[in-house]
Amino acid sequence: MNWTTLVSCEDLAASLQSPELRIVDARFVLAGADPGGGESLWRAGHIPGAGYVHLDRDLSDLGKPPSHGRHPMPEAANFCAVLERLGISPDAQVVVYDAADGAMAAARFWWLLKLLGHRRVAVLDGGFARWTSLGLPVATEAIAQARGQYDASFDTTQFVGTDEVAAALASGSACLIDARAAERFRGEVEPLDRAAGHIPGARNRPFSSNMSEGRFRGAEELKAAFGAIVGDRDASQVMLSCGSGVTACHNLLAMEHAGLHGARIYAGSWSGWVSDPSRPVATGPD
Repeated sequence: MNWTTLVSCEDLAASLQSPELRIVDARFVLAGADPGGGESLWRAGHIPGAGYVHLDRDLSDLGKPPSHGRHPMPEAANFCAVLERLGISPDAQVVVYDAADGAMAAARFWWLLKLLGHRRVAVLDGGFARWTSLGLPVATEAIAQARGQYDASFDTTQFVGTDEVAAALASGSACLIDARAAERFRGEVEPLDRAAGHIPGARNRPFSSNMSEGRFRGAEELKAAFGAIVGDRDASQVMLSCGSGVTACHNLLAMEHAGLHGARIYAGSWSGWVSDPSRPVATGPD
């Protein structure tokens, strides 16, 4: 196994008995739903061997100030402790899934593990929805994995802060792509954050555009779509944002799958940007 971006349900099913495999269930429902709903779904049925991670509890540090956004990055040591609980060590092949498209919050887990330098981690293409549609096995018992060992730090060169975003957009040295739905980007609605609109100069690529019939579009199709946005820029000159730094990871996953390597996440994203009312806000199309 050498899965580093996406893996099909069929390939995962064929490798369930591999001792080097670790599976992670990241199902979560945002926007006012039961914050424990994803974990309840995991208890009711999950891919055999899957442990559970919670977006708020395990993949974020909600104690940080608003300038870090609605889902601030966890501290690396705390995230490593989560990995150890899941039985994950640096040599493991990890597969993470959520309900369907990977946006909430499988791609976030994938990105955080990549920040530690972990190479073999992939998102399940189609998620639990496709797994069950294929009639593949589902378990209800929680299997305790042997405790893993993980001691690593985040590569801080792979994400950017608000000041760097503002400077890069002002100088024209980078392109910022916003993963939110078009109506939120344009400022027509805003169900979650204190202001509607987008960061001036940002371009819009809703993460849902990466999908077709419940699965990621092909690598060449994704490469052409992102190429139309970034033009002649190298992927390393691309910054990715969303509402809180979660669905931006979906665009990063799509770019990596397409062979466009080196884009960086704006971790605070829109919620971090508008935490300071003095920062400029744009509305309308990009």
